[in-house]
Amino acid sequence: MRVCVGTTVHHPEDARITHRQIRALLDAGHDVTFVAPFTDCNVTPRPGIRAVDVPRAVGLRRTKALRAAASALRAAVRDADLLLVHDIELLLALPRRRPPTVWDVHEDTIGALPTKTYLPGPLRGVLPPLVRAVEGRAGRRLHLILAEESCRARFPGPHPVVPNHTYVPPTPPPPPGDSRVVYVGRISPARGAAEMVEIARRLRPYGVRLDLIGPADAAVRPMLRDAQRAGLLDWFGYVPNNHALRMAEGALAGLSLLHDLPNHRESTPTKVVEYMARGVPVVTTPLPRAASLVGRVDCGTIVSFGDVGAVADAVVQSVLRLREDPERRAAMGARGYVEALNHYHWPAVAGEFVALLERWAQVPHAVTALRPGRTVPA
Repeated sequence: MRVCVGTTVHHPEDARITHRQIRALLDAGHDVTFVAPFTDCNVTPRPGIRAVDVPRAVGLRRTKALRAAASALRAAVRDADLLLVHDIELLLALPRRRPPTVWDVHEDTIGALPTKTYLPGPLRGVLPPLVRAVEGRAGRRLHLILAEESCRARFPGPHPVVPNHTYVPPTPPPPPGDSRVVYVGRISPARGAAEMVEIARRLRPYGVRLDLIGPADAAVRPMLRDAQRAGLLDWFGYVPNNHALRMAEGALAGLSLLHDLPNHRESTPTKVVEYMARGVPVVTTPLPRAASLVGRVDCGTIVSFGDVGAVADAVVQSVLRLREDPERRAAMGARGYVEALNHYHWPAVAGEFVALLERWAQVPHAVTALRPGRTVPA
């Protein structure tokens, strides 16, 4: 099967797109063409795919990226058996002549609007009905994959759910240490950037450092740079998901301090499961699914929402209690690991994902993957 995968918004090393779905397709022997912003993200395409380079869609400047993506997709799908797109924007750039097309829904576009600080006020009121119209049309005309059961409220119908699970090491990772706290993922105001800087400031006298592993929104980069220059924390920037999670191993705790926003409330933060998979105790805000999982498994601590100082104080107290009790944190890490291995291991659902695409493409059997080609500029 020849699959064309497209994104202009997500990083070409996005965990769900590249490390899970594309890897599953390649492992099954299928051929993948990947239309993505390699150059803008400073990424060298991985072996095994045919890479098509397009500009990245950022902020309000998306017209150039959308036009380039439309042209790239027209060329890329000429010999494809299936087109798989990951951005709602790409629904406006689909080729007229195309194979069966799948939209992988793993973001709540309307729910995320409050976090888009670059949007002018009037546009925030205009966009929701437009987004709903685009989503409704896609639900009627395309195949949809949902990342969460909660997405069914937006997309009624028999759309399959392909959960956002992770790779869990086959052997238990090292037990949690006592000298550092980690955060893995994109860093933004709504994901607790200010809180984490304050946490780092308050933990410093106790000899506990904070490692931030992930790209940051433009609005918070100056704050992070200042904190790093002051020696409060280490900010590593973007690190591929598999390497980032190995860096998290052995940490005292993993932070998930998402704010109480619509696009956060009904999903289980992937980073919570990723910390569990690496044997790291979780410290999370009380979003329903995250709090339910952490509380049921007893693999971490739940702190209340609040202002920056209140959240930082609660997190620091939780971290210091874990530091004083190595047996407790080791038990939390072990329980989280076992739960992740038994219920959140991506290879357990990867085969179902590939079979789903094969059925939609009407290609019942795997084919030998083609040798990787060079990056093709759009």
